[in-house]
Amino acid sequence: MNENDKNLTADNIENASHNSVAEKPDYEQEIITVIRGNDSPKKMLNKLEDYHENDIAQVIPKLTLQERKKFYRICHVEKLAEIFEYFDEDDAGTYLDEIDVRKAADVVSELETDTAAKVLHELSKEKRDLIVYALEPEVRKQIRLIDSFDEDEIGSRMTTNYIVIRENLTVKQAMSELVRQAEDNDNITTLFVVDENGEFYGAIDLKELIIARSTTELESLITTSFPYVYANELIDDCIEKLKDYSESIIPVLDNTNRILGAITSQNIIEVVDDEMGEDYARLAGLTAEEDLNEPLLESMKKRLPWLLILLCLGMVVSSVVGVFEQVIAQLTIIMAFQSLILDMAGNVGTQSLAVTIRVLMDENLTIKQKGHLVTKEMRVGFSNGLLLGVISFIVVGLYIHFAKHKAMTFAFAVSGCIGVSLLLAMLISSAVGTLVPLFFKKINVDPAVASGPLITTVNDLVAVVTYYGMSWILLINVMHLS
Repeated sequence: MNENDKNLTADNIENASHNSVAEKPDYEQEIITVIRGNDSPKKMLNKLEDYHENDIAQVIPKLTLQERKKFYRICHVEKLAEIFEYFDEDDAGTYLDEIDVRKAADVVSELETDTAAKVLHELSKEKRDLIVYALEPEVRKQIRLIDSFDEDEIGSRMTTNYIVIRENLTVKQAMSELVRQAEDNDNITTLFVVDENGEFYGAIDLKELIIARSTTELESLITTSFPYVYANELIDDCIEKLKDYSESIIPVLDNTNRILGAITSQNIIEVVDDEMGEDYARLAGLTAEEDLNEPLLESMKKRLPWLLILLCLGMVVSSVVGVFEQVIAQLTIIMAFQSLILDMAGNVGTQSLAVTIRVLMDENLTIKQKGHLVTKEMRVGFSNGLLLGVISFIVVGLYIHFAKHKAMTFAFAVSGCIGVSLLLAMLISSAVGTLVPLFFKKINVDPAVASGPLITTVNDLVAVVTYYGMSWILLINVMHLS
């Protein structure tokens, strides 16, 4: 083989390798083809077993109602339940409503308890009652337990899928109990331990139990400092505790320290994601998150309250600008740089707000630490304001002199006023961005609810007063440039 042939072969191999990486299998179309095919139910199900439940869940919305009903009939309950775990509650409720009551009840029985409770809430009362009536008494009891907690309590997010053993067992007995319970519960990486009174005592790592000798005392395997939460604790209050521990599952206790359920790592991710979504919505001035399918009036209701408040505050800002009409009339050029001051003040306030909201997630902050936070943010605001003020003084001065053909003295007098105003606005805005959320926290109002839109408008007010006030004092009264 000559050198050219070798190079050609190498290129072909490289191209083939590149194509194999670039071309991702089209699972979606494959799954749709299988469901729309004419294979027997058994053959069709065998083909679908090759695909991940999440891939199938992505396909379900793209099927027609008849195709979905066909799929529900051929798919066994366990597979359906695994697929339903990947749906949002709204979608899961819609699809569950399409399944006959008996099979729907079997699917609900296979779901994680917290998921089942949330999905049932999406159904009509009539369909929900029929499904609940068809459930096994134990499953019905577990779902009602989850429903007994408010949606902002951690108990509403727990599952009853966990393993629990007594502390006075031997290693061999503990293994036997694990095998017995694992038939119905698959969260087996951590075993919870209770004492003779049924109260939570600690936890055992599955690996430690497996490698333990039969003569080992079970007590030596139990971690008694294992984290836990109480079912009626607010999600906001215990979310940091859940995030700080890297455990795959954490027990949820009642007020008598008995285990009611467990929070899994998946639950924790969902809780954190929901809380972040809610906080993000609140920072934007919304009362709750919106979705793509939400009716127009519902979206308007969520947005209008804060918009009305901000409209009133905006009128205050406009009124303040009106007070400085004489300043603007005598020095019209300063209007061109108003947005510079307003934007920078708003940016600094938003940055301080973000830092403060993050720090306030620590419930154990002392007054001294809060004071340090305020002074630190003000130092940062002052330092950045000083640097940007100097830059603005030079750049804006040169711009006014050369582009607007103004005298050097006039140009740098105006730019100097802009620089000083920028420094003061950024200093005050950093303080406002820190003090406002601290105030809301002090009066037991969620800082994320009101801080974002309020701080933006307050900083506009601060920036307007600072800028036009400094222009009136320095440019008109001191330097007599009008």
